[in-house]
Amino acid sequence: MARYLKKALLLPLVTLLASCVSPQQPQINKLHNQVGKLNTEMRQLTQQATALTQQNMLNSNSNQGAWLLPSTNTAVELASQLGKVRLSLSHIESEANGTRAILHIRAAADNTLPAFTATVEWGELDPVTGKPLQANSQNQTFSVAASLLPRSEVTVPLRLSNVPPEQLGYVRVHDLVTQTAPAP
Repeated sequence: MARYLKKALLLPLVTLLASCVSPQQPQINKLHNQVGKLNTEMRQLTQQATALTQQNMLNSNSNQGAWLLPSTNTAVELASQLGKVRLSLSHIESEANGTRAILHIRAAADNTLPAFTATVEWGELDPVTGKPLQANSQNQTFSVAASLLPRSEVTVPLRLSNVPPEQLGYVRVHDLVTQTAPAP
């Protein structure tokens, strides 16, 4: 009889506890989802901050050219023969044989950009040291033609072969050289 009485008292208690937990379950699931999203965002911000630190270190040790790390999403200033310019990358996407991206070159202080040539180098970063792996780096030279109207910014489409976007560790732009007009 005592056992039956205990069971009889436990049944309403269990029912009461179950009813308390059930309505809160969606709220708990929502909180878990929000925590998961915040963790993902925090990881991305940490990776971006680490990459920005690496980019700043590479550029502070460089007296020629500018290092752009795609994961920073940050422009870099370069003193060149064209004057001070700001360089940045956008639209980094996979392509059949590597990566394509857009290089933005903007003159500082409302200056205009003349016709010029430049070299772009790209490759992977050492996963341990975070330094560029020069062994498999590639490069190409590009030209920007003169414009009839003054311009302070140009965009250059880049085809960075043999390195997919997830392995593209750096893009280095150097040797910006003004092109003189041919003599008549």
